Amino acid sequence: MTTTSAPTRRPGQPASGRRTGTLAGAVAAEWTKLWSIRSTWWTMLAGVLLMAATAGQLAIYVSNANTDDDPADDPGIVTVGSVLIDSVELTQYAVLALGLLLVTSEFTSGTIRTTLQCTPSRGRVLLAKAVVTGTATFALGLLLGAVGALVARPVLGRWGTAPAGGTAGDILAVATYLALIGVLALGLGAALRSAVLTLIVLLATLMIVPLSLQEPDIAVLNRIADAFPGVAGGHFMAGDGDPYPAFVGLLLLAGWAAAALALGRAALRRRDA
Repeated sequence: MTTTSAPTRRPGQPASGRRTGTLAGAVAAEWTKLWSIRSTWWTMLAGVLLMAATAGQLAIYVSNANTDDDPADDPGIVTVGSVLIDSVELTQYAVLALGLLLVTSEFTSGTIRTTLQCTPSRGRVLLAKAVVTGTATFALGLLLGAVGALVARPVLGRWGTAPAGGTAGDILAVATYLALIGVLALGLGAALRSAVLTLIVLLATLMIVPLSLQEPDIAVLNRIADAFPGVAGGHFMAGDGDPYPAFVGLLLLAGWAAAALALGRAALRRRDA
């Protein structure tokens, strides 16, 4: 009697072995892949540790500034939410790593070929990755915000305030910002295919170029810098009314994320895996 052995499942291929022809199937496959690799957990742990350390350090700065001998640098009583927002400037890079590694690791290992065999539509693959990245980084952002608040509040002591509604809103804003820059990192990773190159471009886009534009303190250059994703996201999280309302900052950030996804989709369609 002839027996037929079960087909071997290739890395990254759904357990069913069938093509994931729908968006839901592609999302399920990407969700499984995200949580099955150790780098996801290490990146999340790094983010939590970075947030705890940064929020604690910034809270110490506030406390020390208010109690030193120089009254000129006293920040006074600050909100826990403002400490969280300032802490994101460093913590965001752990979240960026989570977004870009979801796609660049597949190009490095070659498993992107299996992914595209299971889901031939490049647009559906990238959209599924974006849904998974956005969901995971939003949830991570909520966790990071809660961790930062729990660390900063006792360190601030009498120099800090944490109104429930305001703190919850700040945590939600932080999570939204991190979700969008996670998707931005994903789109650039799909276009550039290299984790190192993608990280360099992200550093330039989020920090180096805007700071360089703001340094001369020339009005037109400041306005250009205000359109960059990191600056726009900062205005959104802080709820600034100048140079534009907070929702405009959110729209600018979302536009950058959408543009990065469009660039990544075009690169996937133009070049073989």
